[in-house]
Amino acid sequence: MSFEELLTRPQYSLTQVEKEALLLPELRALTEHHQHDSSEYARLLSVLPDRLVSTLADLPFVPVNLFKSHRLSSVSEEEIFKIMTSSGTTGQQVSQVILNRKTAGRQSQALAAIMTHVLGPRRLPMIVVDTPNVVKNRKMFSARGAGVLGMISYGRQHFYALDDDMHLDLEGLKGFLTKHQGQPILIFGFTFMVWKYFYEQLKDAGVDLSQAILIHSGGWKKLVDEAVDNAEFKRAFNAATGIDRIHNFYGMVEQVGSVFMEGDDGFLYPPNFADVIIRDPVTWEEAPHGAVGVIQVLSILPTSYPGHSILTEDLGVVHGVGDPANGWGGKQLQVIGRVPKAELRGCSDTHGAEVQQARAAR
Repeated sequence: MSFEELLTRPQYSLTQVEKEALLLPELRALTEHHQHDSSEYARLLSVLPDRLVSTLADLPFVPVNLFKSHRLSSVSEEEIFKIMTSSGTTGQQVSQVILNRKTAGRQSQALAAIMTHVLGPRRLPMIVVDTPNVVKNRKMFSARGAGVLGMISYGRQHFYALDDDMHLDLEGLKGFLTKHQGQPILIFGFTFMVWKYFYEQLKDAGVDLSQAILIHSGGWKKLVDEAVDNAEFKRAFNAATGIDRIHNFYGMVEQVGSVFMEGDDGFLYPPNFADVIIRDPVTWEEAPHGAVGVIQVLSILPTSYPGHSILTEDLGVVHGVGDPANGWGGKQLQVIGRVPKAELRGCSDTHGAEVQQARAAR
């Protein structure tokens, strides 16, 4: 089944057995494609022992850090449409991800299919938990700005809830909610900012967000430091605002479009065109369900760079597989945290450094 056919099927509608049977030939073909067209990737494979790829776990993987130290490309300079970079605090190297128009288009189509599964086919009035300058002021433009730009296409009549000093525009928010009373509303922001600058300023204001769908993403490290986990995040938001549709998602710049959306049961699910494997950090063999290990992500989207099989710097657990009949088929992933000594790299992690730089530049 081609990417286009996988895209047209409702997301999360495949059983795990169906998915692996469909993804394996696509991922094997991508490995051969990148080996042929990327000299860097070919050199990497040349030092690995020959291995029969009969399951997804047999596929070779690229450590995510390699995108910081090497420019991995499978296209000519003339074909490069865009180079995406990861977020990073001052002094850190950032990943470079080479995109041609084909891969960028596949990423956009894939992300739209995932969001449609959660939001429905119509664009909703949207609250962006950020400042409007995050997409206007080029001095502030970053992975955070790119993330907001990527999401605002799924909403309309956007309202930016914060000013440049992260103060909530409460009166503006109330006016927006009155204007769209009785309609479903999309709220998007990065996890730490949603909690620190939206919830914290909103919790005693008596604002009703029961019609809203909140989508958020980003590192949890800052919230873990404040003893806020996913369950507490949801409980507190629901108690203060009435909102009960909250979806976290897991993704990275090295595999844009293949985000793992949080299902109704709190687990993160890879879409039809992606999958996840947990690796034992000692043997590097696939870990059994329930065991903590290093997360490997698989995606059939990247054709312009060898990013179809990446070993991340995150720890996680696969708890089992979901039921397509309930709307969430595929592996049930829980992200535990970062591999010890891994660099901070999430948008929430780098937010503090960005704010300081932006204020210094005024």
